[in-house]
Amino acid sequence: MQIFSKVLRDTDVHVRFSFPTHCLEHLDFAGNNYVDLYVKDSCGELRVIRCLKRNGVYDKPVLSMGWLKFVADYGLRVGDKVVLHREDDQNLGSQFMIEAKRRIMLLGEEAWGDVTRAN
Repeated sequence: MQIFSKVLRDTDVHVRFSFPTHCLEHLDFAGNNYVDLYVKDSCGELRVIRCLKRNGVYDKPVLSMGWLKFVADYGLRVGDKVVLHREDDQNLGSQFMIEAKRRIMLLGEEAWGDVTRAN
């Protein structure tokens, strides 16, 4: 199940990645203001990316620790897209997957192609 997709902005690529508040229902913070997500990328590497709920009027979540390494590893830039999926497994619990996409022109049509690791 897709949790969200977002086209990256400058702050997402250089500082932290913010995403819609409604996505919090898919995460278990267990009374904390952060949770470490164990996320499998498109190369099958298991990554730990911290998700924080910001303090204030809105609990808008952001990905922080581990996020900029993902950006660097995939050579992501402004205008690329990130998609986060959750798969529920009765034995393993929730599994998260993250994909990086880039706009491409294919036979004169705009499409989203998969981004592979830069290094």
